[in-house]
Amino acid sequence: MKRSAGLLLFRPSDDGPEVLLGHMGGPFFARRDAGAWTVPKGEYEPGESAWDAARREFREELGLPPPDGEAIELGEVRQTNGKIVTAWAVAADLDPAAIVPGTFRMEWPPRSGRLREFPELDRVAWFGLERAREVIVKAQAAFLDRLAEHSP
Repeated sequence: MKRSAGLLLFRPSDDGPEVLLGHMGGPFFARRDAGAWTVPKGEYEPGESAWDAARREFREELGLPPPDGEAIELGEVRQTNGKIVTAWAVAADLDPAAIVPGTFRMEWPPRSGRLREFPELDRVAWFGLERAREVIVKAQAAFLDRLAEHSP
């Protein structure tokens, strides 16, 4: 079973907390909005702690050091593909223009024999919780609910 871990940044706003989500890169998500945004996260292997993986993946996916600060445990969710995702929320502000996304390679178009490089996340943006629920990977919406329970 595959496992991923990630950090969900949040910041206060006049309308309640905002969260930083990343739009999944690559050709499968290029024209999608709903269900194509995610907590910045990545897979890890047995022997690496989920917390360490979440911080490593933040750096790999966004090209920035993970923020310091109190981490709020958001627990786990199981996505429809069976992957277990563990997340923590950390209060921080980040300029989406500052990201330098990591990349991955895949054959594209399929069966063409050509490898192309794509960004892990092609963009990041701040969302209010209501809008975030409309665009985030369905199972990850539970993280938004759990964060809302911790926010004033």
